[in-house]
Amino acid sequence: MYIETGAPFQGEALAKLKIFLQESGLSYEEGIEFSACLYDGTELVATGSLEGNVFKCIAVRADRQGEDLAAKVLTELRKEAVRRGHKHLFLFTKPGNIRMFADFGFYEVASTPEALLMENRRNGARDYARTLAEACDGTVAAAVVNCNPFTLGHRYLIETAAARCDLLHVFVLTEDRSYFPAADRIRLVREGTEDLVNVRVHETGPYMISAVTFPTYFLKEQAQAGDIACRLDLEIFAKVFAKEMGISVRFAGTEPNCLVTAAYNRCMHELLPPLGVQVREIQRKEIGGKPVSASLVRALIEAGRVEETEGLVPPSTYRYLVERFASGNGHGQ
Repeated sequence: MYIETGAPFQGEALAKLKIFLQESGLSYEEGIEFSACLYDGTELVATGSLEGNVFKCIAVRADRQGEDLAAKVLTELRKEAVRRGHKHLFLFTKPGNIRMFADFGFYEVASTPEALLMENRRNGARDYARTLAEACDGTVAAAVVNCNPFTLGHRYLIETAAARCDLLHVFVLTEDRSYFPAADRIRLVREGTEDLVNVRVHETGPYMISAVTFPTYFLKEQAQAGDIACRLDLEIFAKVFAKEMGISVRFAGTEPNCLVTAAYNRCMHELLPPLGVQVREIQRKEIGGKPVSASLVRALIEAGRVEETEGLVPPSTYRYLVERFASGNGHGQ
């Protein structure tokens, strides 16, 4: 047996890999950066891929399971992950595979009937949540936001939520796939809410609404993918973060424009209350009869009209935007 690797595969090799995954009920994701394929002679018998620090698309041919082939592929993926500087590793698989990957040093983070997320740190998510926990005799709530960038709409959501609870944990997405860098977004939220004494601003890390928590790559029925991704993400929130931090309410803004966010809100209403977390939606702030949105702010920036964002964002955000964009000094990511 021998292993072929691609970073990523192209052409005929990629086509062959996609067919193999299809036959295993999986689908190839375009964001994959590295793949390892195990061959027995000319026959592809096992494969796995790496995207960032996530192992995914791991498959063994049905008639070759039980031969420890997945371990050979995972060894190759782990070597590549270490070479790329990744120490904290995640793995997506189906729930029935938990024992196999546990033997390889991965631990369950959360699961649904369709998806299992594992990591190579025992109690990694739970330990992170415990570092954020704070004693409170009253109602502890949370909000998860992107703030791309932080607007008066976000300020209104957080201020209103904070007035309805005793302690509010605000989690800011740390996935660096937004227009503004994560470090800047988190700083702007902290600056824009520093007067709210019962608000704590945290990074989500890889555990909420991130590339790690949306395992759509192996779902057979893509029409269900968004819902299933919500389920896994919300399982992590309720069973890990809410439990360890005493969170009993999750606040969210109403979403009139983005279909994905609206679907996520519906998923929260369905899944969180049975897990002990009530969901409260707060009506979006409007200015001039229109919802304040980060997308509008970004559109104005792209059009070179930064000065028109002043009435849509807090002073700290506006200062940041002027410094970064007014003189053509830079662009978001």
